Amino acid sequence: MTAVDTEALEVKVKELYRHVAEEPQRPYHFEMGRELADRLGYPADLLDQVPAEAVESFAGVGYFFGLAALRPGEHVIDLGSGSGMDAFCAALQVGPTGGRVVGVDFTLEQLGKARRLAGQLAGQLGLSPGPGTGTGPSPNPGPAIEFVEGRIENLPVADESFDCAISNGVINLSPRKQRVFTEAARVLRPGGRLAIADIVTEQQLTDAITADADLWASCIGGAAQQDTYRHMIEAAGLKILQIRENPYTFLSSRAVGASARYGVKSISLLAAKPGTGPGPGPRPR
Repeated sequence: MTAVDTEALEVKVKELYRHVAEEPQRPYHFEMGRELADRLGYPADLLDQVPAEAVESFAGVGYFFGLAALRPGEHVIDLGSGSGMDAFCAALQVGPTGGRVVGVDFTLEQLGKARRLAGQLAGQLGLSPGPGTGTGPSPNPGPAIEFVEGRIENLPVADESFDCAISNGVINLSPRKQRVFTEAARVLRPGGRLAIADIVTEQQLTDAITADADLWASCIGGAAQQDTYRHMIEAAGLKILQIRENPYTFLSSRAVGASARYGVKSISLLAAKPGTGPGPGPRPR
């Protein structure tokens, strides 16, 4: 299989998602915002509590919180957190006692927007901004939330430090997917869950597509064949518990054509790390 130019891919991905953060109202090849989140299944009462600016830059491909079943006191890491909508949703669910959410992203404009929203709206959301928000210590007793610069292939966090890893439409953008799943397994505690939404294909994509950095940045070129995707998760030591398809469609004619020809689609998936963890509750931050 012809490999994509990873340097060109990174440039295109950062450029695209810089625009998503700064200009969410401009046209894109994918849907965005509140209308998309509603259709994917996000509860309205949950979205109503999330900063509107985070929701307007939401570019996910599915809803996985029903699978994640987050509990009060849990620690959650968001792989490719963007402008923060899913991280804020997670923070609202892990509650005010011991809960913690860390968002990891490599696009500075996305990080800046998420940090600004976390800092400005900490009181409204009951959050305690962590060091990644740039706001310093906070007396707010709510769940800690921070956004850190990093790569999902090399997460800047300790082993076995999270109860759940989440990700939405991001892993397909990585040319090192096996490494992403291995890292997710590393940072999960025994019994921890991986709850994600992502783009996969029914048929293997052609070399012409997989070598096209533009199509990778468009969430098409990097989509793995669904059986290969499952095998990578299992090779990381995680057990797949549930997979379901999402009501997600592309907008551009090129993406729509690829979807029809190769069965490009969105799935939500739940997997678990073997073992029994300590359960939710207050832990050192």
